[in-house]
Amino acid sequence: MLRLEKRPQPSQLWTVVTPILAVFLTMIVGGIMFALLGKPPLEAIKVIFWDPLFHEQFAAYSRPQLLVKAGPLILIAIGLSIGFKAGIWNIGAEGQYIIGAICGAGVGLAFYPSESVLIFPAMVLAGAAGGWAWAMIPAVLKTRFGTNEILVSLMLVYVAQNVLISVSSGLLRNPEGMGFPGSRNFKQWDAAHNAELIANTGMHWGVVAAFIAVIGAYMLMSRHIMGFNIRLTGEAPRAARFAGVSPTRIVFFCLGLAGLLAGAAGLFEATGPAGQITGAFNAGYGFTAIIVAFLGRLHPVGILLAGLLMALTYIGGELAQLMLNLPGASIQLFQGMLLFFLLATDVFTNYRLRFGKKGLV
Repeated sequence: MLRLEKRPQPSQLWTVVTPILAVFLTMIVGGIMFALLGKPPLEAIKVIFWDPLFHEQFAAYSRPQLLVKAGPLILIAIGLSIGFKAGIWNIGAEGQYIIGAICGAGVGLAFYPSESVLIFPAMVLAGAAGGWAWAMIPAVLKTRFGTNEILVSLMLVYVAQNVLISVSSGLLRNPEGMGFPGSRNFKQWDAAHNAELIANTGMHWGVVAAFIAVIGAYMLMSRHIMGFNIRLTGEAPRAARFAGVSPTRIVFFCLGLAGLLAGAAGLFEATGPAGQITGAFNAGYGFTAIIVAFLGRLHPVGILLAGLLMALTYIGGELAQLMLNLPGASIQLFQGMLLFFLLATDVFTNYRLRFGKKGLV
């Protein structure tokens, strides 16, 4: 009979192979799904993964968009991964992203139409502070009352979405917008616009922040005592307590850092690619970043690569909808398959498949 046998130590080989295998399985099952929808599966996979980078007609537009889409995913996923390492499951980054955008935009709009060079830095700080404050709600409830941070952070996403709808049609609505919901367009206000730093590359301050976050997270987790405490808390909670590591401090640090990075990502997006605060501003980056974090094995460099890959599926998915008339829901399902297959194949990192007494994997 087939059975799973726990490995003495996690397999280093499967740790590396699992994300690659998950991508290939997603392509195969995704191709079957596209075929069932009446679309050519190989052509659909090609449009999603190849054409955005190498098709001469689309590459000029798609390549810069790769950084635009990857920036917020990487920035949010870095914050989430540090909490996940400690066993702190923040599922509400989408809400922190939204509140960060609202707070940062609100600070900027308070100074309209000033062109001071201090406005954009103040907006970034306010956005990061807004995301941090929103993440402090599950942190306080978890440490003070023992609530589950998964449920609290997730429910706060829906609260944030309603706040977004409210302010876009009320407090932050453009007074010159003829009554339509939505804030002023930051792209038309130089002091608050997160413009491209290098023309036609997609590189803006949000992308720069994402690369800095990757480097900072690597240094934190591999060179700093706090990184050691975070790993110890996740891998051996009892040993962490005996070593004097404060669980409360770890909860506040991990949730606070995740909220800070998510809030900053929201501000960068609102003042850059999105251009304004609207009721439909949130694009689901906070949830997709969870997939990016796990696909990158919770490692900063892996998250960087996974963020670029997920950004490619966003761009390729939009292209597939245009070229092959694929429904948007099928692209979202295709992206979700990545996490499903990653979790499914990840079993073999800690377990081997045995038939009787003979090991098969």
